Amino acid sequence: MIPTIGVLLFLALTPDLIKKERQYLLISIVFFSTYIIPLISLVILKALGLINSFQVSSIKERKIPIFLMLIIFYTLGKLLINISVFKSLGVLFYGTNLSLIVIYFLFFFKIKTSLHIVSMSSALGFFLIYGTLNSIAILPIASLLILLTGVLASSRLHLKAHKPKEVYLAFFLGLISQYAAYILL
Repeated sequence: MIPTIGVLLFLALTPDLIKKERQYLLISIVFFSTYIIPLISLVILKALGLINSFQVSSIKERKIPIFLMLIIFYTLGKLLINISVFKSLGVLFYGTNLSLIVIYFLFFFKIKTSLHIVSMSSALGFFLIYGTLNSIAILPIASLLILLTGVLASSRLHLKAHKPKEVYLAFFLGLISQYAAYILL
């Protein structure tokens, strides 16, 4: 859901004029790719016994869903980076994909990070870069994203879904991955 909200914020902030039909198509593609496909995939994985619950709390259970998200985010990045008005969004998806690659690599060290926090901090990093590059005042959005990330991180800790180091690591990973993608692309 966070990628769709990020796209809606992007469309609200972009100085480019984008036809409504293209906006609706973009929102539909992102929502379907990042929400509906993963949801259906989780149902299938649960039915096949590859995950015990939709929480996918263990590292073992996270491997297939994260791999699927790697494919989805890479595909979205590749699609959007070639469309001039959506090039920035392509960088956003590549940056998030970079953080997912690192998360997958961390599984080999038995380190689990919060995907919720990675997603929020990726959005924060993206909008900080996007606002700077386009001279857009994004202080209200950045403040709101920081506040919501803090609330979300607190809830993940309260629910004992993650340890503090997993939340902090996720925050910095999401933020840094956006800057790395911007520099590399």
